[in-house]
Amino acid sequence: MTKSKSIILIHGNFVNDTSWAKWKEHYEQKGYKVYTPANPGHEGNPSDLRKQVHPDLVKTGFVDVVSNIAKLADSLPEKPLIIGHSMAGMAAMKLLELGKAAAAVSIDGAPPKNVFPPFTTLKSVLPAFGFFSSAKYFMGSRDWYDKCFFNTLPESERASAFNSIAVPESYKVSRELVLNSFSNIDFSKAHNPILFIGGGSDNIFPSSLTTTLAKKYKDKNSRVDLKIFQGKSHFICGEPGWETVADYILEWYEKL
Repeated sequence: MTKSKSIILIHGNFVNDTSWAKWKEHYEQKGYKVYTPANPGHEGNPSDLRKQVHPDLVKTGFVDVVSNIAKLADSLPEKPLIIGHSMAGMAAMKLLELGKAAAAVSIDGAPPKNVFPPFTTLKSVLPAFGFFSSAKYFMGSRDWYDKCFFNTLPESERASAFNSIAVPESYKVSRELVLNSFSNIDFSKAHNPILFIGGGSDNIFPSSLTTTLAKKYKDKNSRVDLKIFQGKSHFICGEPGWETVADYILEWYEKL
């Protein structure tokens, strides 16, 4: 296959595009053109966004996230490698299905509407749907991030991690993932290569779920690969050793 030199990194829920800064620099040093768009309503500095929520945040749904990336992909001279983390792992799956990616990578990815998540996932992310909340959006507490994101970080590093990446999140993104038919994936359809990466210590989307998603794809002529990194949390893209994950993805892609 022809290798695109364009990479789009899509951030997941509860963080924004600033979480990809090191990956962008890392991949650009290897000769790639890297795009790290903020999902709609997520533009800005995380500490500022915690003080003053972006006016468009509550309007943003999963469909908007995918449409935003599809528009960017269509503007590029060639189909990009699309890498998404968490909710955006599901966005990467959808963009692959829509024919927007040369290849896709789902890191600790959310399941589509037509794959039921395990109990551990429901327990972790239920507050992010806002079904029982009077608030207009979700803002995870320090304790929530410590349990769901930073569980493999030393206690002394968790406050700094929270301050640098935590942002408010739209309820609409999570709700559309489970309620909107757009969020189904047709696993029988032929597709370009996809790689699933899971963290063995992920407390939101456990590696068992990542493995289930990879095994759902049915087209025998379409490539699906899976790699579980033991000891990695949901913060796999930011915790120490993220370079190992980033390099594994690029080596996979370059060997296609």
